[in-house]
Amino acid sequence: MPVRALVRRSEAAATLPTNIEIVTGDLTEPESLDAALRAVSTVFLVWTAPPQTAAAVVDRLAAHAQRVVYLSAPHRTPHPFFRQPNPMAALHAEIERLIAGTGLDSTIIRPGMFASNTLLWWAAAIRADGPVRWPYGAAETAPIDDRDVAAVVARTLHEDGHAGGDYVLTGPESVSQAEQVGIIGDVLGRPIVFEELPPDEFRRETPEAARPAVDMLLAAWNATMGQPAYVTSTVADILGTSPRTFRQWATDHATAFTEDPHPTN
Repeated sequence: MPVRALVRRSEAAATLPTNIEIVTGDLTEPESLDAALRAVSTVFLVWTAPPQTAAAVVDRLAAHAQRVVYLSAPHRTPHPFFRQPNPMAALHAEIERLIAGTGLDSTIIRPGMFASNTLLWWAAAIRADGPVRWPYGAAETAPIDDRDVAAVVARTLHEDGHAGGDYVLTGPESVSQAEQVGIIGDVLGRPIVFEELPPDEFRRETPEAARPAVDMLLAAWNATMGQPAYVTSTVADILGTSPRTFRQWATDHATAFTEDPHPTN
């Protein structure tokens, strides 16, 4: 399928496939999108900007495209993990409302917890052969592989029948955070100690800028204690293949837990 990619800076195109068209634009400058949207039928929207220009951007999408596939979050899901106050969820809900108000056909993609979050959270401690100190080890999530999210997005972009779709994506199993650390240890062939970290200590160790996200996560983990994670069959329903397990994800990313991501030479 012909693809056009929007980048804010032309140098970002170096990481993209060479057989796609590259255009520059900025979600904070809605008028910069007009040329990028010319002759485009379907838009994959990932909102990465402040909310102030969202309405103007959605209006421009509606003036050019017929359908939007929007990467949102499971904020409507009736499970306590997803029902905690979350400023990002409020932003997603507002953009969904704006899209619905235009009359555009839409497909909403709602991935749950990403397996790749564990790289940000635990990889440094594991590379240093230290314990993973983390709150709510017994809290269960259903981590989804980024590649499964991407495959669903690609399918809904080019395949008919997904207009009006509202898809919550999860991994295939409910796994506690402590068990996820254990799985990474199994994959690496060595035990990794999990140490329960009190929530207040976790909050104190967090930079101020990340405090809203941390407060949301602590509330979500606390709310889900004692019950399994929310698991859907949506990935399998759309792709015809089962989503990757957390163990499969960890196996494919094992070197990220053993090698320095920023070597000096």
